[in-house]
Formats: sequence, structure tokens, C-alpha cells
Amino acid sequence: MDIVCLDLEGVLVPEIWINVAERTGIEALRRTTRDEPDYDTLMRSRIEILDAHGLRLSDIQAVIAQMGPLEGAREFLDELRSLTQVLILSDTFSEFAKPLMEQLGWPTLFCNSLEVVSDRIVSHRMRIHNGKKAAIEALHTLNYRTFAAGDSYNDLAMIEAADGGCLFRAPASILADHPHLALTEEYGALMAQIKEFLLP
Repeated sequence: MDIVCLDLEGVLVPEIWINVAERTGIEALRRTTRDEPDYDTLMRSRIEILDAHGLRLSDIQAVIAQMGPLEGAREFLDELRSLTQVLILSDTFSEFAKPLMEQLGWPTLFCNSLEVVSDRIVSHRMRIHNGKKAAIEALHTLNYRTFAAGDSYNDLAMIEAADGGCLFRAPASILADHPHLALTEEYGALMAQIKEFLLP
């Protein structure tokens, strides 16, 4: 059996933290996993920035409530789910994801959680270290063939561990470091790669 594993932000929905940065004017929040390979370092920095500016979880959720999927993402995902099983593997947090999952038709999502006290984000809790790669490896033990796609540093181990995969709209810095990985820029091209992988 086959299963397709997709990153969330940058693949199906806009980058949440970039939207927060644009809404608040805090440029330091524009930094994402496209820029920082170490996710724990990135999140600790984000939480410090939120504290310094007095921003709460509800402020971020208000920004997310105004967001929607990337253009064409819902249609792409609907078609893909008609062809095979799909799993969203993301380093985002359940406290952020719900309105976006609703707009995408409630696909299955593996993500992380936040520790929140009185609406203040105090820390992040990773479900498991390098969870995207671990999910691919676990699926292999269940005899699934896996295809993975993502756009950031934290997607590389997932793509490398999968039976097939590619980068999707990845930045030049990642492409330069990983020229052996295929790149797609549009949903049509990504769907074509997946369909080729799914062929018997």
C-alpha cells in the first residue's frame, strides 16, 4: 500500500509565523524553518519575541483565523485523497492548526503542542524528536510505500527517508545544499510526480 506524506506550511497553507510578522510588524517573526534548521532553537526564539512584545496565543489564533489554504491547495488535496491515503506531517501545533484543517477538509494531521498558561505560550512540546522522519520509518514497518513532499530544512529527513519524494517551492539555500532532490513548483507538477510514484 502507498501513502503520501505532506508538510503543511508552505505546501498547503501559508507560513503562519510570516503572517503573524506581517500583521504585528515584528520582522524577527518572519524567520521560519526555511531559515533555521534547528526547530527547538527557532521556537525558543519565537517565544522570547512573543514575551518581549506581550503577544499571547489568542493574538496568533486571531491571525490564523484570517488565513486560508494556498490557492489550489484544497483542490489538490481533494484529488490526492481520492487516489491514495494522505497524512499531513507538520511541526506546527494543534493550538494553531484547527481552523486550517477545517478549510482543508479535515485531513489527518500529526503535529505538536504548546504549553500555555493564562493565554501565554511558555514552551513548545515536540511529540517526538524528528517526528516527520520517525513517521515515515513507522509507516515502513507497517509495509507502506511512502512519498513525501515539503519545502523546508525540517522536511529533508522525511523526504530522504521516504521511498519517493520531492521538494515543493523550496528556497534557493535548500536547493543549493540538496541538488539531488527533485523540485516542483506547482500542484500540477507535484500531482504528476505522485501519480508516477503510485503506478504499479
